[in-house]
Order: sequence, then structure tokens, then C-alpha cells
Amino acid sequence: MTVVGPFGLSVRDQALEADVQTGLAAVEAGLLDATKSDVPFITEAAQHLVLAGGKRFRPLLVMLAAQFGDPYAPGVVPSAVVVELTHLATLYHDDVMDEADVRRGVDSANTRWGNSIAVLTGDFLFARASHTLADLGPEAVRIQSEAFERLVTGQILETAGPMDGRDPVEHYLDVLGGKTGSLVAVSCRFGAMMSGADESVVDTLTQYGERLGVAFQLADDVLDIASDSHESGKTPGTDLREGIPTLPVLHLRAAAAAHGRPEDLELVALVDSDLSDDERHAEALRRLRAHPALEQARRDTVRYAEEARAMLAPLPDGYAKAALAEMCDAVVHRAG
Repeated sequence: MTVVGPFGLSVRDQALEADVQTGLAAVEAGLLDATKSDVPFITEAAQHLVLAGGKRFRPLLVMLAAQFGDPYAPGVVPSAVVVELTHLATLYHDDVMDEADVRRGVDSANTRWGNSIAVLTGDFLFARASHTLADLGPEAVRIQSEAFERLVTGQILETAGPMDGRDPVEHYLDVLGGKTGSLVAVSCRFGAMMSGADESVVDTLTQYGERLGVAFQLADDVLDIASDSHESGKTPGTDLREGIPTLPVLHLRAAAAAHGRPEDLELVALVDSDLSDDERHAEALRRLRAHPALEQARRDTVRYAEEARAMLAPLPDGYAKAALAEMCDAVVHRAG
């Protein structure tokens, strides 16, 4: 049993392990090649987050989904490079919007070079992803463009906030479906499609990826409050300090609005205050960790992960299916 990929996913078959490891190594080489420029400074900026590492969650899903067809098909690795480049590009833009200082344990691009360079580098990565995508055919271009539209729509909806009368929790889950679920779904879809898997398998894995992607982000929400050392390279409470509404905070606000308990209202006021002060930030974290809202967010994470697992039922049994099911377990484990 060998550990590969994010969260220490265990692979119990040597042939599958070899395919996954070889595929991920090829993706890594592809990422470095795709982020090279004739201008050395652009190469440095574009490879900043590639070299910082990361879970390679989406390429891993491409490799596992490809096991339901021909995992050596020529489009599998390039499609994994496309989804990871797209994901990396969004991180550059997200860090500018969130004014983040750290990403994956290193200075964010906007901290190191300023907002303009960070935004333009993200654009450069989108362009390189499109260049690779063009070789995969018009259907792949259409699928990626639709996913990218959903991703951007989710970001816009998050920035705009829920419309009057809309449940903020429902709005947030819809946002995550666009921002995170769409690209994770495409990762599974590309892996299966490029490998020549049956259309029913492609559809099943796409639906699995959508739900797994939301669960993955919800686990991050829980970790931002609950962890002592954040897996993404961010320190605990980063989203909280920056005023980014995550699911535990939304559940807290809903409880305060529904029941009006003084302790809930007081905690909402604390969360909404200036948390740049370390003592106030630590107090908000301490109280949120003890609040039922955090456990409610964990239950939501488990629900989406279990929905993802249920989607796998029609697939043929085997090591690849077991590994995808274990991804659901790993997401839940991250959320505690």
C-alpha cells in the first residue's frame, strides 16, 4: 500500500499506483513546460505557485478517472495540465481580491510583485491553459469554457452576495458549486473522456466530481476555524481575519438571526469586528471552535462527501473506484 496524492490517499494496487505516479510526474513536467516564457521574469512569476507545490488534487482525479478507459491515451496528461493551470490562475486572482499575504507557505504573488503583476500572471496562465486545450479538440474547449464561465459566475455571486430574501447558506453552496465544484467536475470528466470511457461513465464521474469539489471546499472552511496548522499553507483563521464568510460563520449568523441568543449575537459582533488585533482574532477562533455552527459545517461536509460516494455506485468495482471512494473519506477526515 503506497501513499500518493493529497491527504495521503492510499493505493492498494501496484499497477494503479504506477499509472498514477507516472501520470502525476508527467503533469508536473507539463506544468513547468507550460509556464516557461522567453521573458525570465514571466517564467519566475508563472512558476511561483507551481514550484510551491500543492495537493495536485485535480490532476490526481484526472488520472483516477482515466482508469475507466485507456489511462495511457494521449489526451489524459494534457487535460490534467489544463485543469491545474486553470486552478493556479484562479489562485493568483483570488489572492489579489482577498489581499492575501501567503499562499502554499510562500509569499503570495501580489505580496511579492504587486497586484498588477499577479493579475497579469494569472491571465498568462489562462492563456497557456487555452493553448494546451486547443490541441484536445473543440468538445474539450467547449467543456472547459462552460466550466470557466461557472467558475467566474460563482466568484461574481460570492462578491455580490445573496439577493434580498435568499438564504445566505444556500447562496454560498451555489457559489461553491461554481467556484470549486465546476473545475473538479471537469477534472473527472476530462480523465474519463480522454481515456475513451463510456459516456455513462463520463457522466457519473462528472457528477461525482461536482459533489466532491464542494465537499473539498467545505472541509477547507472547517479547517480554517478548527485546525492548528492549515494544510493549504495558510494560518488558521485566515479567512476569518480577512472577513471572508465561510460556512461555519454563515451558520453562526443564521443561528443568531433565528434564536437571538445573546451569546450568539455577541459572537457575531466579534466576528464582524476588526480582527487584525491578534487577541480579538484568537478569541473569535476559540469561541467559534466551541460553537455548534462548526459541527453543523462538518455535517454539511460529510453530506456532500457521501453524495459523491453514492454517485460511484454504477461504476464497475475495482481499485480505481475504491480510490475514488477513499477520496470521499479523506475529505471527511480533513474536516475532522
